[in-house]
Amino acid sequence: MGKYIPNAFNLIVVIYVALGSTSCSYGLAILGSTVGQPSFYKSLGLAMQGEAGYSRTASLIGAFNGVGAAGACIGAIVNSWSADALSRKLTIQIGAVILSLGAALCAASVNVGMFIFARFFAGVGIGMLVTCIPMYQTEVSTPESRGFMVSMHGIMFAVGYGLSSWIGYGVYFISAGGSDSTFPWRFPLAFQAAPALLMLIGSPWLPYSPRWLMSKDRFEEAEAVLKRLHDRKGESNHETAIKEFYQMRKQLEQDRAVKASISTFEVFRTAANRKRALIVAAMMWFNMFTGVLIIANYAVLLFTELGLTGSTPLLLLAIWITISFPGNVITALFIDKWGRRKFMLVGATGIEISLILECVLQALYTGSTNAAGKSAAVAPIFLFICFWSSCFDATQYLYMSEIFPTAIRGQGTAVGMANQFAAQIIILVAGPIALNNIGWKFFLGQSHQPPISPSFFLSHVLDTDVRIAVMACPTALYIPVIYFFFPETQNRSLEDINAEFGDKVAVHYYGATAEEQDEYAQAIGIEEQGGMLSAKAALTEGVHYVEKA
Repeated sequence: MGKYIPNAFNLIVVIYVALGSTSCSYGLAILGSTVGQPSFYKSLGLAMQGEAGYSRTASLIGAFNGVGAAGACIGAIVNSWSADALSRKLTIQIGAVILSLGAALCAASVNVGMFIFARFFAGVGIGMLVTCIPMYQTEVSTPESRGFMVSMHGIMFAVGYGLSSWIGYGVYFISAGGSDSTFPWRFPLAFQAAPALLMLIGSPWLPYSPRWLMSKDRFEEAEAVLKRLHDRKGESNHETAIKEFYQMRKQLEQDRAVKASISTFEVFRTAANRKRALIVAAMMWFNMFTGVLIIANYAVLLFTELGLTGSTPLLLLAIWITISFPGNVITALFIDKWGRRKFMLVGATGIEISLILECVLQALYTGSTNAAGKSAAVAPIFLFICFWSSCFDATQYLYMSEIFPTAIRGQGTAVGMANQFAAQIIILVAGPIALNNIGWKFFLGQSHQPPISPSFFLSHVLDTDVRIAVMACPTALYIPVIYFFFPETQNRSLEDINAEFGDKVAVHYYGATAEEQDEYAQAIGIEEQGGMLSAKAALTEGVHYVEKA
């Protein structure tokens, strides 16, 4: 069908399962527009911005996001067991059910306590889905198209973000028209369940991951699924799919020969696995400390601080989030061509520039009467999302899912997402309080001090009173970390990537030697002669592999 798509069925599978991704991002972002609905504050008895008692509200808004992230962290940890024991497919189905029930509870909340519980419950479902979906997409994709296919997770994430912001913007006018209805905040929260339920309805039709089937010794079923997913135009006998199956089977045999069983904490037992775990943990903490969720969840408050009123903050948030869609499309189209490292290095550099500009402009114009300066302070926020969406949004999930071996991919992605949600708890709980108390200095981490003039800022921005940076400095540190410690995975099969971490590869798909190519040719020839043979049967015909580090 083209460079990025082996066949229509493969594409439909990765897009359809990503409906769950849409529910996740919608749920993660919906509070950003919810805090812009006056009826939300009235229903839960909270003071609005500018009213007495808003400091308590700021703390509770942080708690609403914090408990959601805590639930998601638990969901990610559950995935480390369920993805292997129950299958990737069943884990996704369970996550969709939990998320949908949580969304219903959020919409039905009558007090702060109920809303906090509902956010936590929905968060568990989000954690299971956002951890397992990119892993599933990774395992059903070809090596050459994996970046494009897993980017569907990022694209559908962007769809969820966009839906949350535009729905929030649209229902705002119900309250603006004088209505006391709670519909403007209850309906958007309930809508979180819609994509997940749609995905759940059609999920029985989705195939199991072929690598999971192999891990359960269901080889013939795995081969049939792989042939259907990776059927290519111009191949009459599924030659490439047979080659992939052969490598997967050989790698499984080799891994089992080294270690017969996988322990609960296998992801931490070897130096190679610890390196993988450290990379994904570092990636998630650095990504969260760029400030992307601060802007996504509290942009309405940020724009209000810049003097924007009425529906304008919600409109700007909707536009900001919508920009993430074409950004993720750029990732899908070019990440298999340019590689993961280049995308992340360019993204971190661009985000660093954006954060510095935002700090400077907010320091100069927040609280002033300079309308032009305040408008200028909005621009770096939009520059930020251009770099984030095109370089990190989908890339982080792709990279996390592909660097772990199949046997511990469930554990590895759980480690990555648990770290992301742990970082979210800190960022989202502290965010509204920090923005309320120190404003622009949160972007640099500056300590409390009296209001400053532009001349004071220009002469003292680098004063020793500036503490460890909250966003800009970690992002600056992120650039060399990516350059020196993140290996490239472009165009390699999931089994080939093992070599990047010092593990042995049974037989190479990417950069195969002449001897390995002959081995593949022999395996394909045996398949053509005997119909659908298992890899074990192929070995009895005299096929031998070359073990290579």
